[in-house]
Amino acid sequence: MTIIREVSVFEAKNRLSSLLEEAEKGSEIVITRRGKPVAKLVPLTARRDRSTAEAAARRILERGRGRSLGGLKIKDLIEEGRM
Repeated sequence: MTIIREVSVFEAKNRLSSLLEEAEKGSEIVITRRGKPVAKLVPLTARRDRSTAEAAARRILERGRGRSLGGLKIKDLIEEGRM
C-alpha cells in the first residue's frame, strides 16, 4: 500500500507524529516548500541481518561450483570486453 501525498513544511512540522504513523503503514509523503518538493518521508524497509547476507553468498558460491568456462580464461574475456 503506497499512497503518495504532498504536505507543506508547515503541515509536516505540526503533524510529524501522524505523518510518521502513516509512513509506518506504507504511505509516502512528499514535503513541499512554496509548492515545490524538497523531501520525501518513506517507510523504512526491513534491514536484513548479516547471517541472511552470508547465507545468500553461500548459495551463490554453491551454484558456481563445478562450472567451467570451457577452457577460457577470465583475463582473456575481460580483455575482449566480454566481462
